Amino acid sequence: MNISSRLPAWYSVVVVILMVAVACGPATGANANVGTSSFPFLKINVGARAIGMGGAFTGLADDEASVYYNPAGITSVLTNRYMLEYHNYFVDMQSGVVGLVHPMSGSKFMALHLNYLNYGDFTQTNLAGDVTGTFSGGDLVLAGTLAMKYREAYAFGATAKLIYEKVQSFSATGVAVDLGAKWTANRGRYSAGVMIQNLGVQLSGLGDDKDKLPMMFRAGGAAKPRGLNTIFSGDVLVPVDNDPAVAIGAEYLRLKPIYLRLGYNSFGTNYRAQNSDDNWAGLSLGVGFDVKRMQISYAYTPAADLGESHRITLTGGL
Repeated sequence: MNISSRLPAWYSVVVVILMVAVACGPATGANANVGTSSFPFLKINVGARAIGMGGAFTGLADDEASVYYNPAGITSVLTNRYMLEYHNYFVDMQSGVVGLVHPMSGSKFMALHLNYLNYGDFTQTNLAGDVTGTFSGGDLVLAGTLAMKYREAYAFGATAKLIYEKVQSFSATGVAVDLGAKWTANRGRYSAGVMIQNLGVQLSGLGDDKDKLPMMFRAGGAAKPRGLNTIFSGDVLVPVDNDPAVAIGAEYLRLKPIYLRLGYNSFGTNYRAQNSDDNWAGLSLGVGFDVKRMQISYAYTPAADLGESHRITLTGGL
């Protein structure tokens, strides 16, 4: 008798998530590749819903934030939709996203989004230490996404990105693509996805040197077990400039039009200083509200010694 064939599909997803969590436990010692990539802001997750679930969204990828986590996921957005986001980041930094998803036909979809990060103001001094003024800086990404369904179960997508960074009078540019695929089953109750993120090159640097981009491989799955009114998701994250990480999350649906979200991302342990006793880094909490054709989502992420992160995302139909 084949015992595995009698187990519900969600059981396999949970087992995989637990195995990954054990395999990707906290690393000992710093990774030698940390700080070797350009445009690190490309690694800042977007979407209050996804972040409330720990950023475990590669396999779920079923809303407007799919443009970041898995471009194939925009095939789940069946009407014209927008996304507006404001992010109060650490040490007075602020970021935001403006996005639009447009179904072109029954099997083809497109999206555009703009992502920015503002560093805030810095004090400028001369070599003697005298204050001479202030300066600022920021990052900007302009991206376009195309995706298509293949039959009912499969979807594929790609995002092309133009990247710009400026600090004081210095600037840097780059280009990158994201490539993603997604599989769904049982009318979307179970899904899985893979993605290569930030595959590209730096065209010009802030100085004379050019660095690699923060490329990352993402893989994940999601399940909505019958009778639980909860979505569970899990991701494996393998960046080129840091240790692998795992993200897990859940969204509770029984209170709809109110949604409760909880997640954990092991990358959050990097925010803790040595010998820190802060055990909340990596945890995320979120809530969402449906208001007519719009959903308002909020996510809170404590980041140990760096402070706290607050994010609000508005999504709706056009």
